[in-house]
This record gives sequence, C-alpha cells and structure tokens, in this order.
Amino acid sequence: MSVLIIAEAGVNHNGKLELAKELVEKAKEAGADYIKFQTFVAGNIVSRFARKADYQKSGTGPDGDQLSMLRELELSHNEFIELKNYCNYKQIGFLSTAFDFDSIDFLNRLGMDLWKIPSGEITDLPYLIRIANLHQPVILSTGMCTMHEVEAAIDVLNTNGSGDISLLHCTSEYPAPYADVNLNAMLTMRDKFHLPIGYSDHTAGIEISIAAAALGASIIEKHFTLDKYMEGPDHKASLEPNELAHMIQAIRNIELAMGNGEKKPAASELKNIAAARKSIIAGRRIRKGEIFTEDNLAIKRPGTGISPMRWFEVIGQKAVKDFDEDELIVYDE
Repeated sequence: MSVLIIAEAGVNHNGKLELAKELVEKAKEAGADYIKFQTFVAGNIVSRFARKADYQKSGTGPDGDQLSMLRELELSHNEFIELKNYCNYKQIGFLSTAFDFDSIDFLNRLGMDLWKIPSGEITDLPYLIRIANLHQPVILSTGMCTMHEVEAAIDVLNTNGSGDISLLHCTSEYPAPYADVNLNAMLTMRDKFHLPIGYSDHTAGIEISIAAAALGASIIEKHFTLDKYMEGPDHKASLEPNELAHMIQAIRNIELAMGNGEKKPAASELKNIAAARKSIIAGRRIRKGEIFTEDNLAIKRPGTGISPMRWFEVIGQKAVKDFDEDELIVYDE
C-alpha cells in the first residue's frame, strides 16, 4: 500500500484565495495525494490574551497577538467551497483541519471524508467527541503528547463511534530540531496501539520524512509553501515546491525499494550471476582419467559451471576427458 502523502499548505496562503489555488497546483505537480489547509474562525479558537509562539513571532514579527494574526489568515466558507472545487478540478484530494465546531460542521457539509485532528486539539474532549460523532476515518497528530494522552484520545474517539484511526508522530516545534524528532516513538505507538502510523514532519529538510517512510510510516504530512521567505507564521518551517517534489519522489523510491521481504534474487540481477560468481575449472591441463585434486583444479569466473560449493564433491573424481587450462570442469555424476 502506498504511503499517503499530505502536502500541508495550512495557512501559507496568507489569507488569499489565489495563493491557496497556486498551492493546490504546486502540490499536484509535486505528486501529493492530498493538500491540506486549516479552517477556523479566529475568535472561536483564540482569546485576545493568547500570545504568539516564538516561531510565529519569527515569521510575523514580535508585535500583536495570536487573534490578530489568525484573523488575517482566515479564508471564508465560500472561498473554501471554491478551493475544494478547484482541488476536484486539479484531481488532488482536499483536506482541511477544523479548529472549532463551526468549522467542523461546515467541512462536514462540504463533504470531507477524512479528518485530521491537530496536535493542539488532542486534549480537547468536546472537540474529540464532535469529530468521533462524524463516524469517519481520523488521522490523529500526537505532537507534545505523552503516551497516556494519546491513549486517552484514542479511547474517546473509539467510545464515540469514530471511524478508522491513524496516528501521526510529531514534534510541535517549527522547525523541529533533529535531536527532538525521536522517530522510534512512532514505532512505539504502532506496537502499543496496533494502528497505522505516520509522521507529521516539521523539520527543515526532507530526510526525516524519507526515514519515516523507510521505517513503515503509512502517512507523511509535510508543510510546504510557495516561498519560505514570505511573511507568515509557517513559511520558514515549510518546503518550497521543488523540495516537496524531491521528497515525494524519494518516498516513492523507498516504497519500491522496500519490496515484499522474501529473500531471493531480483529479476534485474539474475543476468549477473554468470558474470559475478565462479565455477570449478581446470587449473592446468588435465588428461582424461586423471584424478581431480586441489593442485589441478581452480575456482574462477564465470559462474556457468559447477558451483565451488561442490568443491569436495569434485575432488577425487576422474577426468572424463582432456581439459585445457581454465576450461569448465564436468564429470560423470
């Protein structure tokens, strides 16, 4: 099964529909399965006392609060309707994370059939219940979480009728330091909860997403932008379109390379067996009737004759004919 790749546009449209559409185009060109946005009513999710995080200050300046910042990054419901239609036109999956009840209800009416719960909502009990009551598949991000918090959220979702649940390991820092990634925690969650696992990548490069795919991630989510030097809270921790394309191609290569686990020669290497392996040959001229010994035999390429694994089986046999030096050995079995 292919890794599901979500190009996380988030709010990197800077509140402009045309930029959002351009992000759709670039995600499609890069080969993503889904593009994901964020749907919210700023006043529903942030109080006027909420301060910006450090990474938000880095992208938008030190002044102002979260509420003012997020109000500038909202898209209207009508714009999201147009955006979803544009995704359909471009033949890429549409996703958006809802951050409040109004947005959940709107996206449900819009016909979204896969739901992404962000790390910040994993301890929001009413929110989890509302999502679970949709009875649709859920991707649960687990940044900033303890194992107990992940387990509690899963229990709430299951108790309230959620569809299938997948878990994304995540480090909620932008960009996330490599030393804090802890990819092995993704495997720990897989082993504990027996659910599909993936990785929501906030690191600066593409290596960690590729590594996560090699470790068995079934979902990769990665922030991307048109230009990481644009003003906005998430651009600096995002990939540009060419980087996103390189990441996706690398993950697709990893998928091909993982194979089915059976150890046997690959079709492409069968033709090289004769050239790379060796056979038992005559180490010098051998006369018919002469006994094969370690002194008159040798082991050399090509591998088209008797395998050297039968060395002691051949020793002591009689030559059935004259052999020139380097000639492949044959004998009556």
